[in-house]
Amino acid sequence: MARWLPRSTDLTRFCQKLNRVKTLEDDMMETSFNRCLSTIDLTLLGIGGMVGSGLYVLTGTVAKEMAGPAVIVSFIIAGFASLLAALCYAEFGARVPKTGSAYMFTYVSVGEIWAFLIGWNVLLEYMIGGAAVARAWSGYLDSIFNHKIKNFTETHIGTWQVPFLAHYPDFLAATILLVATAFISFGAKVSSWLNHVFSAVSIGVILFILIMGFVLAQPKNWGAQEGGFAPYGLSGIMAGTATCFYAFVGFDVIAASSEEARNPQKAVPRAIAFSLGLATGAYILVSMVLTLMVPWHTLDPDSALADAFYRRGYSWAGFLVAAGSICAMNTVLLSNLFSLPRIVYAMAEDGLFFQVFSRVHPRTQVPVIGIVVFGLLMALLALVFDLEALVQFLSIGTLLAYTFVAASIIVLRFQQQKAGAPTQPAGSRPSPEPCEGPAASELKEYESFSDKLQLVDRDKGKEHREPGQLKAAFEPYLEFLSDFYPGEVVTVAVVTLMVSAICLCSILVFGNTHLHLPTWSYSLLLVLFSLGFLLSLLLIWVHEQQRSTQTFQIPLVPLSPALSIVLNIYLMLKLSYVTWLRFTVWLILGLLVYFGYGIWHSKENLREPQLQRVSAHYVVFPSGSLEETVQAVQPSPQPAAGLPDTDTDEAKR
Repeated sequence: MARWLPRSTDLTRFCQKLNRVKTLEDDMMETSFNRCLSTIDLTLLGIGGMVGSGLYVLTGTVAKEMAGPAVIVSFIIAGFASLLAALCYAEFGARVPKTGSAYMFTYVSVGEIWAFLIGWNVLLEYMIGGAAVARAWSGYLDSIFNHKIKNFTETHIGTWQVPFLAHYPDFLAATILLVATAFISFGAKVSSWLNHVFSAVSIGVILFILIMGFVLAQPKNWGAQEGGFAPYGLSGIMAGTATCFYAFVGFDVIAASSEEARNPQKAVPRAIAFSLGLATGAYILVSMVLTLMVPWHTLDPDSALADAFYRRGYSWAGFLVAAGSICAMNTVLLSNLFSLPRIVYAMAEDGLFFQVFSRVHPRTQVPVIGIVVFGLLMALLALVFDLEALVQFLSIGTLLAYTFVAASIIVLRFQQQKAGAPTQPAGSRPSPEPCEGPAASELKEYESFSDKLQLVDRDKGKEHREPGQLKAAFEPYLEFLSDFYPGEVVTVAVVTLMVSAICLCSILVFGNTHLHLPTWSYSLLLVLFSLGFLLSLLLIWVHEQQRSTQTFQIPLVPLSPALSIVLNIYLMLKLSYVTWLRFTVWLILGLLVYFGYGIWHSKENLREPQLQRVSAHYVVFPSGSLEETVQAVQPSPQPAAGLPDTDTDEAKR
């Protein structure tokens, strides 16, 4: 029976494969793409990705069904949570200017399987985003013609009553996606030009909505006779916040395009900050004027803004809003179809996804196969699925990506940078070759000679400490933490922090409703998990972090990413169980793809045997002085029974 059980060495090797990180090129500015995008281009791309159906549809949906006029508060909270995540994206986009967005950021810091799952969810995020926007586009165009398109479809084609599916097939939404796919296939210049045109029209329409909306505002619509400002209470506000996250998905389009930015170190952080600030202000102000123009409970979820102007007697304004919203939704379609093939390209280029998607057309210089295939999938989703079901499914994938990017920031910030050595999974600690002798327990193995120099430098001057090492001020009190490899304690603390955040948010969301906990146990669990979260945060903070970078860095690390993690997890738990069920099914499909294809075709997997043949390790014998013996250890398939003669190989420093 024991013969069939895997050996510990096999399990260790398997776990190392799952958590291996991507090896980046020495010159990360080198790329096969054309670095032609300026800060303004990226900003308009981000605005176009965020200001679309979220502005023209979700404002009415959330106000009527979830939060009432307090949809304003929902957008403020969602904007704040998105800001925390956006700052993490900005730091990664500046430090790692490669296409792939959250997938790439997770791959270079956390590990391969986690990166694949994030990339797998990002693919779904973009597909659902495009499909949802296409259905909103169709609904607005239909409202201009008094729903004649919908009536014709229901009369001549029919309807169906199936959960999570639309009541009728939306051929118009599928058609617009196919047309947008064709335009994207012509190349990046055509896509950029169209995005500029539609973004300019969208901004003009938003300014018109705000001016006319405040002129027609009636404060009584927030009064008690209409249900008050927050008719659904705090629970409704937070439920609306989770759905409102769909509105801010677009800022990661900027990170996905960082490989095509002229100066990503400056352009990416600035573009993310500008676009997110403008989009958040637009959502808050539009929600305000919408709920002030008409009572929130009378809103039309499908076309709230246009319908509000129609009901106030300004039919011409309603027509203008509907036409402008179509232009805004076109920018979202373009940004989704622009970014999705690049995410697929990054995964295929790394070997984790099918290689056919890494092919670039020689004339248009875009991944045409990825554009066509995923454009068709978007059209299929828009044809049969309901908008609300799509939006909730989109939120959970987005929140999960935000959570992993925030955790990756902490890991990467406290990770020791190795010069001249292959990148290792965060938190991995190399172990020395087995050997004999009295000094065997003191051996330390390093991937390159530069790591040994760092050890000498640390012994030479205790005031200079590398990232991931315990701060000198806390060493007298936490001396036992100095025995760990730099960054190892931080990695464990990040895992503990995330587990504590999950438990804490679970008690907050389900403690009084589903679990029916008594008051004393509810309070006790909150205190325990809060202490676990704070202690993990403190354990991370007492270690040194990277500070000598010339690119943008998110402030207040690890506090800012930790707040992003706990807020994202809380919002994820507020989503319905059906959304979680569909999300689980999608993750299982992703794992089948990874273990069936990705793990075997990964470039890191193909690189490992070569690294094992040519890499040399150094074994350091600490002697308490600056003169230390360094011996090269050649990789061997069998454990060494003893050390070779040091008289022939030793070197003195």
